[in-house]
Amino acid sequence: MDGGKKILSLLELNGLVRDVIDQAFNSLFWVEAELMELREVRGHCYMELVQKTEGGATPVARASAKCWRQNWTSLLSLFLRVAGQRPAAGMKLLLAVYPQFHEAYGFSWIVVDIDPTYTLGDMARRRQEIIARLKEEGVFQLNKELHLPLFCQHIAVISSETAAGYGDFCRQLAENDRGFVFTTQLFPAVMQGEQVEPSIIAALNRIHEQLSAFDCVVIIRGGGATSDMSGFDALSLAENVANFPLPVITGIGHDRDECILDMISHTRVKTPTAAAAFLIERLSAVDDTVSRLQERLQQLFSLVRTRHESRLLLLQERLEAVLSRKLLQHGSRLDLLQKRMEAVLTRQLLHHGSCLDLLQSRLDASLKRKLLQEKNRLELLEQRARSLDPLLPLRRGYSITLHQGKAVKDAATLKAGDVVETRVEHGVFWSIVGEQGE
Repeated sequence: MDGGKKILSLLELNGLVRDVIDQAFNSLFWVEAELMELREVRGHCYMELVQKTEGGATPVARASAKCWRQNWTSLLSLFLRVAGQRPAAGMKLLLAVYPQFHEAYGFSWIVVDIDPTYTLGDMARRRQEIIARLKEEGVFQLNKELHLPLFCQHIAVISSETAAGYGDFCRQLAENDRGFVFTTQLFPAVMQGEQVEPSIIAALNRIHEQLSAFDCVVIIRGGGATSDMSGFDALSLAENVANFPLPVITGIGHDRDECILDMISHTRVKTPTAAAAFLIERLSAVDDTVSRLQERLQQLFSLVRTRHESRLLLLQERLEAVLSRKLLQHGSRLDLLQKRMEAVLTRQLLHHGSCLDLLQSRLDASLKRKLLQEKNRLELLEQRARSLDPLLPLRRGYSITLHQGKAVKDAATLKAGDVVETRVEHGVFWSIVGEQGE
């Protein structure tokens, strides 16, 4: 005692709390809670449990829980067998617990039992809620209503890049017996665990960016535990697939009841190889149908050609007979027309011959008058030309002086030293111009 106060060590205080808890809570409690986090360390399981508001996401209670290795191994095995998957964040659990307070580690709930049927029922309830919501939104059958192209050969594949199932899918398409050519492009995604939903949605978004390059989308999961299937029951993923503008084929490799992704996809098969077989068989059926239609078309064409050939021969015979009659009729008519035309031409020739004779006689008289007129005009022009002869002045004693081939009309145009040419009636002489005044 110190001043009337009782002082305890922390160990003593925690010991008192442990004794109180052990005395007050000496039985098991069944508690329902949502699993927020689960960690396994050296075989022991450490859980974080929460309770959220009704229809909300706000925690109203939180607690830590532990399940020791000797219990956890058998509880996990039972849970896997009944629920078909491991406990994961977001699951509702029904746990049998008792409280434990340790002086060094504090308080926690110790898990001794888990009822997997409760979780299975909660999962089924949530699945039904998601299905009901999809139907209420009017998208549950939306992807199934899309038309899968007859020649479905350009495939967008969502799968894990390293999954054996993806390799089997591509190999089976490439090695098909019919020799069909398929082109595939992988859009890698996580296919198990908590990242399934956002990873596949991201892959769908990448495919949407090059939508015209593909005929359909194939989502395949190359094996894996059934316990990893919870991601395929997510609402957001279902809504994305249901509203996707290309047909979606699922082959996520499980034999249990369909997951929600299977339900809303265009076509569901069990495995990646079954997805490849579906595409090959569908294209084979289309090819067979095309071959049958081609054969039928050839038969119809041959039948129609035979019928038309017979009809053409009959029409040809009829046409030849009609032409023969027409030729005979028109031959007689042509002979008559020819005789009439010859008579008309003869009359026209006689008439125009008389006209030509008259015109010729008139033309002869006109030409004679014209020639006489032109002869008189030429004689008159000849007389005028003679009167303009430059030699006539020379014969009268005149002369012509030329400088550089041109007649000199003004002495002022000459300068001293210029050579001038003087022509007289009988001959030519040259002179040099002297200084004026000499």
